[in-house]
Amino acid sequence: MLDNKTILLVKEYIKYYYKNNKIEIKDIDKREFGFGDFENKISFRHYAFKNDNLLKNYFINNAPPFVSYSSAEYEFPDARPMDNKKWLGAELIFDLDADDLHLACQKEHGNLWVCENCLSSVKNETIRLIEEFLIPDFGFSESEIKINFSGNRGYHVHVLNKEVFKLGSEARRNISNYISGIGININAFFPTIDQRGVVLRGPKPTNGGWGGKLASSMIKRLNNGENSLLELGIEKSEARMLIKNKTDIIFGISIGNWDKVRIPKKSEFWKKVIKNLSIKQSDSIDKNVTNDIHHLIRVPNTIHGDSGLVAKEILSLNALEKFDPMKDAIAFKDGTLKVYVIKSNKFYMNDNEFEPFNNVYKELPTYAALYLVLKRVAKLV
Repeated sequence: MLDNKTILLVKEYIKYYYKNNKIEIKDIDKREFGFGDFENKISFRHYAFKNDNLLKNYFINNAPPFVSYSSAEYEFPDARPMDNKKWLGAELIFDLDADDLHLACQKEHGNLWVCENCLSSVKNETIRLIEEFLIPDFGFSESEIKINFSGNRGYHVHVLNKEVFKLGSEARRNISNYISGIGININAFFPTIDQRGVVLRGPKPTNGGWGGKLASSMIKRLNNGENSLLELGIEKSEARMLIKNKTDIIFGISIGNWDKVRIPKKSEFWKKVIKNLSIKQSDSIDKNVTNDIHHLIRVPNTIHGDSGLVAKEILSLNALEKFDPMKDAIAFKDGTLKVYVIKSNKFYMNDNEFEPFNNVYKELPTYAALYLVLKRVAKLV
């Protein structure tokens, strides 16, 4: 836990940020708000604000470490219980977090720390969600898709399409299951997969939905090399065999003849590949963010209390590809702070490299010092 002096100082920085930055929220008077402290991301909810100025005054007076709002719009957003709010509809939201990717680097530095590989991997997953699922499979336009850095180790994707606004939990769960590869019947793509001595027919890259996705992804990864196949959970020996014969295999897939892919236990193999091609979404407590029509999500451009970074709004898919959260989401660039670092990994912020620290006093740029303090690996002196 953070001590009281640290909390007071960090809150002064948060207050300064909100005094000098404008937070604009679409249909703010229809949103429910929730606020957290340094131990809980949502300590209390059912707040409502008529306009952006009233919300800003709350920010300045209270300096909340976490600010969330409803993906839903309500007639009476501060009413209780939930039924009295009179639900009007909700954005479709996807929450992607590096922790859900189960990366090898997390075994080395733990789940609380976030390294370059964590940030790069979850950004790639977010781009895949949009480019491989939301736009081609569901027909959403890029202008209907809003992207936010979560402020710590992931991204939030908001779909503002009018047709999904009124969808209930079950319909949203079907969308979530589709992009997560849940409930896919492998026999639908490979009808002869369990028949011996019969040519294995499968999807072509020109097919729609998961079939075409599976075919085109395999061709792409074969062309990208062995490591790209290993990311799908394919064993090294199998990956090497596939690469060695990739010309024949790619030709076979392109015409729907998957017998060019000589794999034992084909059913289990392709189920595993589909699982690793799906998008890994976060769960919020015990409900999936996408399914929950009353879910509270981080307000764009607010401070994240576990990092001191901004939950930055990203204006386009192209901007996401160039986005570096450890540079572009820094809130406190002025001055320095002295800290006692208990133990930290190497990290990069604002184009500066910070070596691993271990039981040492350091004077660091404010953004780096607060980052370590809020990660609970350092204390303010």
